[in-house]
Amino acid sequence: MTFRAPLSVLATLLSLCAPAFAQDAAKGEAEFRKCKACHAIIAPDGTAIQTGGKTGPNLYGVIGRTVASGDFNYGDSLKSVGEAGTKWDEALLAAYIADPAAWLKDATGDAGAKSKMTFKLARGGADVAAYLASVAPASE
Repeated sequence: MTFRAPLSVLATLLSLCAPAFAQDAAKGEAEFRKCKACHAIIAPDGTAIQTGGKTGPNLYGVIGRTVASGDFNYGDSLKSVGEAGTKWDEALLAAYIADPAAWLKDATGDAGAKSKMTFKLARGGADVAAYLASVAPASE
């Protein structure tokens, strides 16, 4: 018998336990090299914080942004999460990048939910999320 907690419960638990997780932006910057094959971090003025691929969306300002928002062709499952008003925070992003397909299945309640992101970052996701938060724009 397996227990599958709803995404909201998992996100709440992660946020309550956040201080227990290593959230090191410097480590996250180094870990981001794995993400650069598909993602870049480019500020709106064109400043390249991290150059990288264009297969995935620009991750500048992703923390605090509505899921699947911005100028990118996101998959339907991720769009449905964004349409519900979900915004990325560090804990949610760390959970997503650990296993995007499983996260989407939990978030949507749809066992057939699919993710365009096939890479899984089993360890270091909290650090990458901390790094992405550190390069975010000032609060708007």
